[in-house]
Amino acid sequence: MKKVAIVGTQGVPARYGGFETLVENLIGENCSQEVQYTVFCSSKDLDKTKNPVSYKHALLRYVPLHANGIQSIPYDMWSLLKSMRKYDVILVLGTSGCCLLPVWRLFCRKRLVVNIDGLEHRRAKWGKMARRFLKMSESMAIRFADTIIVDNQGIQDYVSDNYHRKTELIAYGGDHVVRQVSEQRSDEILKKYGLQSGEYSIAICRIEPENNCHVILLAFEYSDQKLVMIGNWQHSEYSCALKKRYNKSRSNILLVDSLYDLEELSVLRTHAGHYIHGYSAGGTNPSLVEAMFFNCPILCFDVVYNRKTTFECAYYWKDAAELNQLLLRRDLTAEKTKAVAESNYLWRHIARQYEALY
Repeated sequence: MKKVAIVGTQGVPARYGGFETLVENLIGENCSQEVQYTVFCSSKDLDKTKNPVSYKHALLRYVPLHANGIQSIPYDMWSLLKSMRKYDVILVLGTSGCCLLPVWRLFCRKRLVVNIDGLEHRRAKWGKMARRFLKMSESMAIRFADTIIVDNQGIQDYVSDNYHRKTELIAYGGDHVVRQVSEQRSDEILKKYGLQSGEYSIAICRIEPENNCHVILLAFEYSDQKLVMIGNWQHSEYSCALKKRYNKSRSNILLVDSLYDLEELSVLRTHAGHYIHGYSAGGTNPSLVEAMFFNCPILCFDVVYNRKTTFECAYYWKDAAELNQLLLRRDLTAEKTKAVAESNYLWRHIARQYEALY
């Protein structure tokens, strides 16, 4: 049996982002008997007194720091140090703590697998010094990892062009979001939000500049169509400013705090007329993959990563005016997106791809 330590996430149960959802699906029913996972978790973000020492098919170990924000780098470093013994393979998700790897490698020769995620150093929220640090951490991850995982063809090309290293292309799954919900329960959920089936668009994202939240909201500010936008609205000055501007100023815009109820999310996605996706900063975004499992036209910000993820089966925009024009069209379809999703983004296949690397 391979003992695999997972480093770099907030932990499980998943209540934050894409990497947490990835871990949730690696350690659950998709996990084979040949692998024993240990997940490093934040005791600051996940209350240790309320979480067991195991979850699903994994063991849990806690680090007393926050997994995100200013503590994210020491959190990842601490987790890496704790993973030096007892494990056959270290799976690192993200690169922020990988600046430690030159020293870590002096004392540990265990198999190191790193999923580098998107191009973090290109995100608009970081200052100049932070971007330099993140670029350096990325280069350390690529230099010292035995195996590099990327989730998108665009990132694979970037690593090949800039670092001349081979990578393993493994995307995210999305089939966990599909739920069988009764018609009565669906009606209750739609009524809760004041929605009519097919008569609104939905966007689910972190409220950050590189996700073009302001552009999406601007498009709907000059539209009569309804938008439900779900995200972390108390996260930053940017998100708070958008919430203050749009929360009650437009009757067609509904801002909803982050939702983790998969049944409720499934109903809101199932009955949406469009899915709006504004991510611009690289990689395969989990919320986009998840949206592809619903028969709903997808309107994406036009970057190579989104085109690769959707296999050119979505519709693409570059600014609020182009998004507005797509919203006015009545010929948009979702005929191919679900078939593409079921061929490429099933968790049971992705879990086996990860296990093959161990």
